[in-house]
Amino acid sequence: MYFIGVDLAWGVRRPTGLAVLDEEGRLVHVSAAKTDDEIVAALEPYVADDCLVAIDAPLIVTNPTGNRPAEAALNKDFARFDAGAHPANTSKPEFSEQPRGARIAARLGLDLNPRSGRRRRAIEVYPHPATVALFRLGRTLKYKHKSGRDIDQLRAELVVLLGLLEGLASADPPLLLDDPAWLALRTAAESAVRKSELRVVEDQVDAVLCAYIGLFATRAPDRTTTYGDFATGYIVTPTLPDDLRPTPRGRAGARIQDPASAVREYAAIQPILQEAAEQYVQLVTSILDDAGINYLTVTSRAKSVASFAAKAARTVDGRQVFTDPLRQITDQIGLRVITYVHSDVQAVADLLDDQVVVLDDRDMGEETASEGRFGYASRHLLVSLDPAREGQAAYELLRGRQAQIQIRTVLQHAWAEFEHDIRYKGTIPSEHVPDFDRRFTLAAGLLELADREFSTIRDRLRQGVTSASTEAVDDDPRISPRELAAFLAGQYADAGWSRTDHYGWISGVILELGITSLTELGDALRSVDEETLMARMDYRYPPGAVRRLDDALLWVYGDTYVELRANAHRAPGLRARLARMRDSD
Repeated sequence: MYFIGVDLAWGVRRPTGLAVLDEEGRLVHVSAAKTDDEIVAALEPYVADDCLVAIDAPLIVTNPTGNRPAEAALNKDFARFDAGAHPANTSKPEFSEQPRGARIAARLGLDLNPRSGRRRRAIEVYPHPATVALFRLGRTLKYKHKSGRDIDQLRAELVVLLGLLEGLASADPPLLLDDPAWLALRTAAESAVRKSELRVVEDQVDAVLCAYIGLFATRAPDRTTTYGDFATGYIVTPTLPDDLRPTPRGRAGARIQDPASAVREYAAIQPILQEAAEQYVQLVTSILDDAGINYLTVTSRAKSVASFAAKAARTVDGRQVFTDPLRQITDQIGLRVITYVHSDVQAVADLLDDQVVVLDDRDMGEETASEGRFGYASRHLLVSLDPAREGQAAYELLRGRQAQIQIRTVLQHAWAEFEHDIRYKGTIPSEHVPDFDRRFTLAAGLLELADREFSTIRDRLRQGVTSASTEAVDDDPRISPRELAAFLAGQYADAGWSRTDHYGWISGVILELGITSLTELGDALRSVDEETLMARMDYRYPPGAVRRLDDALLWVYGDTYVELRANAHRAPGLRARLARMRDSD
């Protein structure tokens, strides 16, 4: 099934925006056309089978003057948000006979009844109230050309709308704008220097929004309102949230207090935050790798504009939760570190506490347990750059920017993701909520038990592995990663496991030292004073086995180890470590 958006121009002189989404909400077509023939030709490939065409133009007009009943009802809700509809009546030439939208729908063979169950339909939609409802805007975005609005304002507001729509990728239903044509529209909007250039983009962006309204009305009928009826005309739009209030006009300090102003500012910086989130991933990954701590993944995201808008608009008892959203919403940059076992969650938290500034540390699992319940378990850190890194060019985007880091095990992550999808993206009938709560609690308890068992299994394996076979399995001169892992489990029985790929990496470093067997490696490590080495390194976290070996080799070979080709990318860090080792020499 296709969901098609048509931002219909009043006449053939101005372009009409066209957009098509597939069943998954993915943009598959966006373009502009002028004549009815061009519009029909562009849409015919997508309306042959199941489709819903959402048209931003009156389809049914029977009243001789004034507003249609649909417009009057919609305006009662949305006019205070600057999202009221213009009157449509038969006294206007464009509606005196069959409206253009209805004419095009007839040529495509589409049913106009909004209550119809037919496979091929068209409905009337209106983007302005949809943006207010979808993005919880205090007032509409002013991206439409009107007297007194300059190019800079129009461009900025249109870019905000682009960001809001892109943020719907994580909404229910999702809107997936990964088509190259969308990127071209964004580039054109950001670089526009004439209002006419913006208008071309605006029409097509509105068409994408119309298509999404059609998708939304189909997938979320319980959150959709149809104003009016088939007999006198109707408008379909996402339902206005009960707690949403319009932004007061001319209020002192509105720049801080108005959520819409904060959303506009956030939309402008969100692309920069995406880059900063990637830099945070690189930072955290390098910290974990350097420490030799085992983990599954480190991922990041910059909060979508739509998600920020929803959070900025939150109210309690009619009052805004965030009076300064840009400063008070602290998860604009979010990272997630997934570990294998529960003990590694604490190891990661301790390591980050040593390497960056931890502004807040919440153990959600402990909070849940303190209430005598099983449920959501994750460690949440709010961090910023440490002073030593603030002056480094590599972290320029991170200066003054905080990030929320969630640390959890694979099993905790599975529970959290599934529970979130069911509760927030699914529909649970109220009579089934207690049963679902009980089942989620039971699953959380079982997964906590499983986490403990995995930790016990790892500890038992660590204690039981003391030697490894030295039989060569191929012609690779390196010590095999599996044999090296077994050797290190015996050499450093109290160390945690390292990432699988790190054993392969350190075996290459060992080969560069001329060591090709575990016997030679054991001989080289005999001169290490482990007690003194541990004291001088003063680890604030449990280092992994590969990190322990890395430090031991640095102790033995000193500058020679630092100057190995395999270590060229981390030479400064190794020299700093070597200085600590020699500090009391």
